[in-house]
Amino acid sequence: MAVEEGEIVAVGTLDLLKAVCPGEVTEFPGCVIMPGLVNAHSHLELTHFPAWKIHQGVEYSPRSFVDWLIQVIKVKRGVGAEEIRHSVREGMRISLESGTTALGDVLGRRELIPLYGQSPLAGRLYLEALGQEPGLCRGLPAELERAMALPLGDFLPGISPHSPYTFSEALGRELGSKALLWDVPCAIHCAESAAEVAFLFDTSGPLAELFYPHVHWEQYLPPPRGISPVRYLDGLGLLTPGSAVIHCVHVIPADAEILRDREVSIVLCPRSNERLNVGRAPAELYRKLGIPLALGTDSLASNDSLSLFEEARFAAACWPGLFLPEELLYMITLGGARALGLDDLTGSLVPGKRADFLVVEAAGTPEQLPGRIIQEGKLREVFAKGTLFTGIIS
Repeated sequence: MAVEEGEIVAVGTLDLLKAVCPGEVTEFPGCVIMPGLVNAHSHLELTHFPAWKIHQGVEYSPRSFVDWLIQVIKVKRGVGAEEIRHSVREGMRISLESGTTALGDVLGRRELIPLYGQSPLAGRLYLEALGQEPGLCRGLPAELERAMALPLGDFLPGISPHSPYTFSEALGRELGSKALLWDVPCAIHCAESAAEVAFLFDTSGPLAELFYPHVHWEQYLPPPRGISPVRYLDGLGLLTPGSAVIHCVHVIPADAEILRDREVSIVLCPRSNERLNVGRAPAELYRKLGIPLALGTDSLASNDSLSLFEEARFAAACWPGLFLPEELLYMITLGGARALGLDDLTGSLVPGKRADFLVVEAAGTPEQLPGRIIQEGKLREVFAKGTLFTGIIS
């Protein structure tokens, strides 16, 4: 592979490249050169969440998804803007350190957008949108439009209506219309827990009884809708082509067909789902229907690491025999890039793309290599846009 000014300019045999691309040759004996990894769902704001819990003396372990959700809100309330800035930067650093060169990150704090424009990473920056109070919701689309106009470097803009239970119906419809008008994709948490399904169906369960009172939204409790999270989002016009729906643990076949027909991607986060005890996504169904799949780590509030290699290993164990090793590699490279609408920028070693690549020590025949890379490969070097990552985010 030949790299010039951060871009892949040619691929082929060494003899061919030496003939057409003069320059220094670096070899990596016993190693594989592969695309940089693409984390299709992350919340880098929460990278320091485990430390924040310790500093705030939060010692209990949540008993349910809603308990965890309330805990995250309580902890974040005690964290200042500068601490969150450091958290995002550390998330970028450890993402690169583990081989991720592009990601789809959900950001709530607009003042931190410049960090992404200065980052060596590429990706899709989804600006988080949520709320129930009508006055605040009316001004949110204009705020998002202003924020998306800021310089983003090699990140592209997107919006993230958080989840079906955290935004009003009016705001959801407005965001669906704006996403089409602005030609940007959405990233939405969908059907992550049984509590969400119960809330959308008949406004029952812990989201209504615990979460809404905690955030003082009691007056905005909707009447029973008798509908699933997928159908609710579809009715609001939020399942736009090219968008990503995250988790999709509690989805029935009829709703999976809607997701297929709307041409969205599903981002699976199996380690987060396991940690929060919300269940296991019906990946067999999604694969049967041909819905594009990618993997995401979510955040360190619900995961042990931001390593996509570890996520892929867990996925292999979570759905034994379902995915071939090469399919898992695809889900954390080009599949992730396609889920984020970045496949013309990164995700594969093709001339014209960013020079995002990894050097991984792995041995075996071509048929064995995908499995060896995932299960026992040793990451030696990470290059983002042609530059070797040295462990420091400037």
